[in-house]
Amino acid sequence: MPPESQREALARICATLDLAASDTQLDALLAYLALLQRWNATYNLTAVRDPAQMLTQHLADCLAVVGPLRRHLGARSDGRVIDVGSGGGLPGVVLAVLLPGLSVTCVDTVGKKAAFVRQVAAELGLRHLQAEHARVEKLHHPPVDVVTARAFASLADLAALTAPLLGPAGVWAAMKGKRPDDEIQALPPNVEVFHVEPLQVPGLNAERCLVWMRPRSLVHS
Repeated sequence: MPPESQREALARICATLDLAASDTQLDALLAYLALLQRWNATYNLTAVRDPAQMLTQHLADCLAVVGPLRRHLGARSDGRVIDVGSGGGLPGVVLAVLLPGLSVTCVDTVGKKAAFVRQVAAELGLRHLQAEHARVEKLHHPPVDVVTARAFASLADLAALTAPLLGPAGVWAAMKGKRPDDEIQALPPNVEVFHVEPLQVPGLNAERCLVWMRPRSLVHS
């Protein structure tokens, strides 16, 4: 896909998702996509190789959660987010570009993937984006507002491994395909699903949803 066509496609995706992406943000997302393609040739960051498929299956898929996350944070212009099992920075890098007030940390157990995200942060000037090469259960990090994950583990495992990272009103926002009813039923009693939000990903003919969870002790009667 020629660069101009790619830019037009990305702009259409953002418009469809009602995201007011600036020219600078579009440029950053395209630069990220180019870096992902370049590093992928050597380090195998993702199984998706075709640039057009990357645009839909990676960028559009992650852009679909920007609006819901922004609505959750409300009027706050800051906040801390951890992207668990981030791989090549999905959705962490996309969130850092579109929501520049956030402090975003991408966590992965594979060193080359964390190194790639650090390179992205340096080249794109994303000073609020960090990467940690660590097992998330061993991570020492300030409390966060949102723990998100795209392809990490079951909901129960995600909650068990990352609960210590949540701040006083912290939540989980897990990206899933079809509504994971079996995983929801397998959650422990101290974790509550308070919303399963359907997502429409432009150009992707597949079910997607965002599973919002919180520790049950945070629910006020």
